[in-house]
Amino acid sequence: MTLTATTAERIARTLREAFAGPVHLPGDAAYDEARTAWNLRVDPHPLIVAEATCPGDVRAAVVTAREHGLPFAVQATGHGTIVPADGGLLLKTSRMAEVRVHPYRSVARVGPGARWSDVIAAAAPYGLVPVSGSPFVGVTGYTLGGGAGWPSRKFGFAADGLVRADVVTAEGEHVTADADHHADLLWALRGGGGNFGVVTALEVRLHRVGRVFAGLSLYDAERAADTLARYREWAADEPDELNTAVVLMRMPDAPGLPDTVRGRPVVGVRVFHLGTYEEAEPRLDSLLEAAGPPLADGFRAMTFGEASTAISGSPPPPMAVRQHIDLFRDLPGAVLEALPDAVFGGTPAPAVEVRHWGGAMARPAPDAGPVGHRDVPFSVLASEPYGPAGTGYGDPAERSRVDAAVDGLAGRLRPYATGGSFLNFLADPDRTATAYTPENHARLAQAKKTWDAGDLFRPGHHIPPL
Repeated sequence: MTLTATTAERIARTLREAFAGPVHLPGDAAYDEARTAWNLRVDPHPLIVAEATCPGDVRAAVVTAREHGLPFAVQATGHGTIVPADGGLLLKTSRMAEVRVHPYRSVARVGPGARWSDVIAAAAPYGLVPVSGSPFVGVTGYTLGGGAGWPSRKFGFAADGLVRADVVTAEGEHVTADADHHADLLWALRGGGGNFGVVTALEVRLHRVGRVFAGLSLYDAERAADTLARYREWAADEPDELNTAVVLMRMPDAPGLPDTVRGRPVVGVRVFHLGTYEEAEPRLDSLLEAAGPPLADGFRAMTFGEASTAISGSPPPPMAVRQHIDLFRDLPGAVLEALPDAVFGGTPAPAVEVRHWGGAMARPAPDAGPVGHRDVPFSVLASEPYGPAGTGYGDPAERSRVDAAVDGLAGRLRPYATGGSFLNFLADPDRTATAYTPENHARLAQAKKTWDAGDLFRPGHHIPPL
């Protein structure tokens, strides 16, 4: 359906009667900034952008989209946006970023626009931490997509810690989902994405954590094969308090980087340990021995918040990024050979992360949600920007080269991968079903039929109603 500018203005006027936040149309001064997602590979052109300030605004937007037959999309920080909201109503929730910590219950009530940095800061005075990863991404999309955080091997996925959600349904009703009310909806929200309603508040578990030993240390790329082989064996006995990964990448030739790593290929070992250096050292010795002397030693004791920022780095500006993930039950020699070849063998070259999962993530509670493939121990994530930050989608020729590099690696890995994926890291909407077991995907489709039979909510990772 194509709507004229006059029709858009009429719909916007109707929306504004019940909507307290800003409403933008194409041509408005704030429209371009409001419509932009973090991944500039997606270039949405919605008919209307509405910035919600309260649950009433969310309801007004949902009702308006349904009554006028508009495609509907929700965006907080835009990190999880993989399909453009063209010609529809884009609801922004970033203004709804309040966080309230209840220390005696060890939970935080979080608005849909909050980032993990907001929760970390609010919980820190009480000695509590969330199950979070990068502090710069949004809590809601991260949690609804599963959420594999720094302490997940100890405490499970972020979705496992979702205890309550306030939701506006496709019918415009405000409902609360918890263990005693609409438990089927709570189950679906614990990893099923934004298919079932618009979240206006989450209540998530917090955990008591003191100082941690964490960081990213860099090593000579010539040690890549030995480090990966050792990691494959070492991970079998990794304690739950540790979360680790091995990263292969080319460091930029950029000012501010140590001369020992500037502009050269490196192996990175990422560590997040819920405990002291003295506890971590003997557990890491064997792995770090294979990596050799560090070119840049980033490990140190720090607070949870400091560690989250140190590992994630400065908040990256919006950029166009190509990303691919595969899951593995084992890392055979052919996989370990393909990774250094892809990263160090030519340009453009993706950065590659090899991560060990397991721990509490592989021990779900009876009421755990549909986060899939919990029994698979390894993932390989490849990512490469299409161009420098701020350059948009980049040159078509460069895009082709990046796609060829990532697709080439994916092709070499495919014979050894499980075929599964993880929703938060999945950039291909055609692979959504691979993030779940067949049984859980069928159950999600049934929940979709119950809560959104008309299929109003069609996020990038869309689950059609049964």
